[in-house]
Amino acid sequence: MQSISDIRREYTQAGLDTADLTEDPLVLFELWLQNAVDAKLADPTAMTVATVDQNGQPSQRIVLLKDISQGGFVFYTNLGSKKATDLKHNSKISLHFPWHTLERQVKVCGTAHQLSVTDVAKYFLSRPKPSQVAAWVSQQSRPIATKQLLMSQFHAAKQKFLQGDVPLPSFWGGYRVVPHEIEFWQGGEHRMHDRFLYSLDHNKQWQYQRLMP
Repeated sequence: MQSISDIRREYTQAGLDTADLTEDPLVLFELWLQNAVDAKLADPTAMTVATVDQNGQPSQRIVLLKDISQGGFVFYTNLGSKKATDLKHNSKISLHFPWHTLERQVKVCGTAHQLSVTDVAKYFLSRPKPSQVAAWVSQQSRPIATKQLLMSQFHAAKQKFLQGDVPLPSFWGGYRVVPHEIEFWQGGEHRMHDRFLYSLDHNKQWQYQRLMP
């Protein structure tokens, strides 16, 4: 195996300067997200979600961004999952979008706010029926003896909900991450990367500054 310390590449696709920035960082984020979609990247909406538990232990997992609305980033999950349990005790959260092929990444720091049942139900009903059924079956983050047992429960639930709509589980919900910092990173040649950090000032206005790589 090649030494992992020797694995590297140059980033030469593009740069990022003040002329490329927007007043509202969410506008720039949506532009970059559309670039990732247009480039046909695998899972362009995938983001790492980082939370911290009661003992101060950080934890990360990848989920899919499902909306950008009311000034925040929306995702859905089982409300009994580890991330939801963490957020119940500490609503501070960080998101990370790794668009490696475009030599870009975006980091978000903010606060997670649980969505209303109305908002959750609207999205839940838009999901494919097998995904709706899976939400009833999986007690996310809980141990299970075998995959066969999980699939047996899934097939039983499919039969139960064969006719009609699948109701929204009371333990399934979502969050809107309202940011106070958003950092845009564009890879640069010789590791001279371009980094701009947007931060909310005391008047809730976005200000940005260039960071050293």
